[in-house]
Amino acid sequence: MDAAFTAEQDEIRRTLREILGKRCGPDEVKAAVRTDAGYDRELWQQLSRQLGLPGIAVAEEYGGVGCAPADLALACEETGRVLLPSPLLATAVLCAPLIAALGTAAQRSALLAPLASGGLTAALAVPGPALATALALTGEDTAARWSGGGRAGGVQARAGADGDDSWRLFGEVAQVLDGHSAPLLLVAAHTGGFARSRTLLFLVREGAPGLVRSRQTVLDETRPQARVQLRHTPAELLGATGGATGAGAAGGDAGVPGALAAVGRTAAAVLAAEAVGAAEQALAHTVEYVRRREQFGRAVGSFQAVKHRLADLYVQVQAARSAAYYAAWDPDQGGLALAQALEALRVTAGEAIQLHGGIGFTWEHDAHLYFKRAASDELLFGPVHRLRAHAADRAGLFAQTPAAASAPGVEPAAAGAATRPASAPSAAAPAASPPPPPQKKVAV
Repeated sequence: MDAAFTAEQDEIRRTLREILGKRCGPDEVKAAVRTDAGYDRELWQQLSRQLGLPGIAVAEEYGGVGCAPADLALACEETGRVLLPSPLLATAVLCAPLIAALGTAAQRSALLAPLASGGLTAALAVPGPALATALALTGEDTAARWSGGGRAGGVQARAGADGDDSWRLFGEVAQVLDGHSAPLLLVAAHTGGFARSRTLLFLVREGAPGLVRSRQTVLDETRPQARVQLRHTPAELLGATGGATGAGAAGGDAGVPGALAAVGRTAAAVLAAEAVGAAEQALAHTVEYVRRREQFGRAVGSFQAVKHRLADLYVQVQAARSAAYYAAWDPDQGGLALAQALEALRVTAGEAIQLHGGIGFTWEHDAHLYFKRAASDELLFGPVHRLRAHAADRAGLFAQTPAAASAPGVEPAAAGAATRPASAPSAAAPAASPPPPPQKKVAV
């Protein structure tokens, strides 16, 4: 493994940091999130034209840059540093890989090129507050029970008449990232009734009949969310009809959940890098403040207790950066890296508010932007303890031994003892001691 960045990667980071430093300060962020789109469209087009940001991880044959997901993670570290409000996460991290993995050749040709150029944005609509579950970040669910499992709720898909490839969608999705402004929606819906239920992905265009979208009031305005209602809405199946396998397949029984899990691993690495960038910037702002803020005739940062707290934060942020970079190289470790990065961001943002003193507690202070991002991301993609628990399960840390598994109803220790030969007692076992003498009751 070569951990050094290439010259191209360094140039991407330098250029992106330079552009965002000029165009994406705290005041610009607050102004952008209050627009109808929820982001600065002009800045988005500049990043698309100059750097090809939305197409970094899209293949060159579809108009993308053709880089690896690690390059996208490095770019998102810079966007996270300034809390850039943009459709990058929903479009380039979640939707484009799904279209590339499941779409037909015609769908990939028609959709990936405009997505890579920034002319088209997309959003992934997963029923219920189950985005982390659908992306297999907090647990494996190959049956896709999060989509409703054929029962009432979620989004239902109904095929058209015989010989017609049209579909109709019914239902509601309460939390869709960038769902209020994206012209293209990828909607996860289940079909086939209770007995033969399976989850498929559908393409819903802007302005489709029966599509109702409303922007929600959220904690973190830099991650806008919308409620999407589908009322007999026409949709196009993503992939080939008939459940073929491989590229262009509709998914079969496990294709869509498997594709979502694969996207979730890459998304976790990208989100970890983004959280690391935000944590580092929050720490930098705090260090700058305590250097110039004076109390008792000296800088606040000169007090040893403050130095110790800042040193602990620095170590935690650097450890999270190492985990995020490793996950960018090996996305299978994305869940664990995301847990460490989210925790580092939450702790750093909280300490930033504390160390800024009275002004840090005002809701309008810039430190709260980072605190809101930390809280929102953990609600959307966590929580941290579930991310770590799922990583431990995948690694088999708490798997039962074969002897314990073969003895149902027996504790692991008892099962291990049952497999030991009765004629070979342990030599280290001490001899049984005689019972203590009975105690006499004494009246007091």
